[in-house]
Amino acid sequence: MSQADRERWNGRYREQAGASEPSRFLQSLADRLPSGGRALDVAGGPGHDSLWLARRGLEVTLVDVSDVALERAAAVAREAGLPLRCERVDLETEPLPSGPHALVLCLNFLWRPLFAAFPRVLAPGGLLVFAQPTRSNLQRNPHPSARFLLEDGELPGLLRGLEVVSYTEGWTEEGRHEARLVATLRP
Repeated sequence: MSQADRERWNGRYREQAGASEPSRFLQSLADRLPSGGRALDVAGGPGHDSLWLARRGLEVTLVDVSDVALERAAAVAREAGLPLRCERVDLETEPLPSGPHALVLCLNFLWRPLFAAFPRVLAPGGLLVFAQPTRSNLQRNPHPSARFLLEDGELPGLLRGLEVVSYTEGWTEEGRHEARLVATLRP
């Protein structure tokens, strides 16, 4: 990712107001998620999901390209007394932090080469939780652009070395057409 892209993300996070709720999709999985161990939030922005996971007892590492997003997440974590490790990582050129992780979360970020890395950072029995809009999303929403969308039905075929636990694709309550997946690394 170029410095210009990093600055674009920094500007976007500077403009965003205050706190936001964690993903409804993530919250809907609460009973399936581990209650302890290490978690990795990939491209997690200002950490809404990371903070929710930390409150549940997970040791969370948040990675993102935006300094502003990571600083915001770290400040909220300090204020709440939550442990949160924040790392600036350009996921297009740098590797994921090493595992093993009981949970890897990747919501609203698509870099297809990451699918080869997910099994390497998951613990045996660990979960990958992934959601991304598909091309059908453009029927109702101009963003994200086609460059950042999955093809309809593409997601399960991207998995290597993981077993699908659940997979859905369709319109969400938020009005987006998304592919949503939970997969596991079998012991």
